[in-house]
Amino acid sequence: MSVVLVHDDREYLVAPGDELQTDLGVLDVPEDPEPGTVLETHLGEPFTVRALRGPDLFSHFERTGAPMMPRDIGLVMGETGVGQGDRVLDAGTGTGVLSAYLARAGATVTTFEQDPEFADVARENMRLAGVDDRVDVRSGDVRPHLDDLGNFDVITLDTGDAADVVARAPGLLESGGFVAVYSPFVEQTRAAAEAARDVGLSGVTTYETIQRQMQFDDRGSRPSTRGVGHTGYLTFARHE
Repeated sequence: MSVVLVHDDREYLVAPGDELQTDLGVLDVPEDPEPGTVLETHLGEPFTVRALRGPDLFSHFERTGAPMMPRDIGLVMGETGVGQGDRVLDAGTGTGVLSAYLARAGATVTTFEQDPEFADVARENMRLAGVDDRVDVRSGDVRPHLDDLGNFDVITLDTGDAADVVARAPGLLESGGFVAVYSPFVEQTRAAAEAARDVGLSGVTTYETIQRQMQFDDRGSRPSTRGVGHTGYLTFARHE
């Protein structure tokens, strides 16, 4: 599993054994760096080794688009209870942040990404996260493969055609399993919720995720006025 190297306000995600090249010098990363160890570049600049945590994945993965935000991922994990030993079917891999979080929680993930180049980036990100043995990144549309994948404990979808997969969810989910659909658009969200109800899934619920950072100064305390904090909508449903 990779580590994070920190120098003042700079951070780098590096795999053990790799060489890190920066304007502060070249650093040879040992095969088994211990968290808290201070390493020096050939110019004598210190970098502190920090253990990889979930938020580091969001900050340092190579991106192929707008990844799901940590607050959205947290809601997915909290609402579905995904954990050790679960099988997860994911579609719309993108950068792979969600898949990596789920795998680090102990799940085994099969994820589909339409763009082959994006899928290659996601595979490299899984390697950096140390979860490439638990995340199978596949290229293509998930829908033609639904009959051959078996059953899952959780299905997570971040695609424009998510409603099509939700309509098949009763035949894909284990008893008590969940489907979670993320979308930035109301229309796709409504289609997914209606599809869930049409096939008899229970507890169909949609949330809008909004987060505001607090601002503290000498004048007083209030939410930050920068942005509205909206990322998207999350719909959850459960198979009886």
